Amino acid sequence: MLSRVASSLYWLSRYVERSDGMLRMLKINYASSQDTIQEFTWKPVIRIFSSDDENELLNIQHDSRAVIEYLLLNRENPNSILNIITLARENARSVQEHIPKDLWQCLNEYYHTVKDEKLLWYVQKDDPITALDILIKQVMLYHGTADSAMERGESRSFMKIGKHLERSIQSIDILDIKFSSITTNPDLLTDIAYWKHLLLSLGGYELYLKTYRQGFDAKNIIELVMLNNDFPRSALYSMNNIERYFGRLKSENNIEHYNNLSFKIGRLKSMITYSSVNTMGEEQLHDYLTQIRSEVFGIGNSLNEYYFANS
Repeated sequence: MLSRVASSLYWLSRYVERSDGMLRMLKINYASSQDTIQEFTWKPVIRIFSSDDENELLNIQHDSRAVIEYLLLNRENPNSILNIITLARENARSVQEHIPKDLWQCLNEYYHTVKDEKLLWYVQKDDPITALDILIKQVMLYHGTADSAMERGESRSFMKIGKHLERSIQSIDILDIKFSSITTNPDLLTDIAYWKHLLLSLGGYELYLKTYRQGFDAKNIIELVMLNNDFPRSALYSMNNIERYFGRLKSENNIEHYNNLSFKIGRLKSMITYSSVNTMGEEQLHDYLTQIRSEVFGIGNSLNEYYFANS
């Protein structure tokens, strides 16, 4: 496979996965902003998903509609849903012969839905949840089509690696930001709503209730998000899948690069697998997550260098 094709498939998948995480986070936080009697801040969401100057954006941190519009539809924000789905569509267009027609049509529909002016009306004048639900359904349609229609070959492997790499970064970032907030506000440790919204934003609320019967506990949440291999958005689940799909790319033509990257993936998987909540510790959690995040980005950089010729 050409490196250009592999790169486009990988980034197509990463962009769609990023949009999924953003949409779910926006939906849960907007619902939370409507429930609280105190002034709600969007600062954690801005820190996770914005690539612009954070200080300038903090001017709108208490305006739910303004934040959603900025992260959803702002053309000047390079990380808005509108812009990243435009990039996803451009990548898909360049590799149409490597993806099913149904998947291209699905992504094309997602793109035109994001551009629909009705979404802006929902955000500004009506119910933003309606706009977010419309787009979440588009993402679900994309994932269902990709899983059912993609041939089980190199194309799908690069897409799966991109998906799980992006997913692991999001889970680590959300966990890090949420626990960093506890440092300045210890009362959050006993705030049931705080933990519930964290789990809902990652899609892990129902699994948490089934797994842990004693209520919400910080250590249990860390264990779920980092170490539970039954949770599709945990760091360990993502690393197992990255290792699985990367193993399918082994070729004698690229054995040295494959071995180097395989070692990095295996090392990171071991770092997560053989960690425990006690060894992470709440006080050292930020340092641990920073190290894991750095290793994940290192894997992404190696993919660019060895497989995408973008070094």
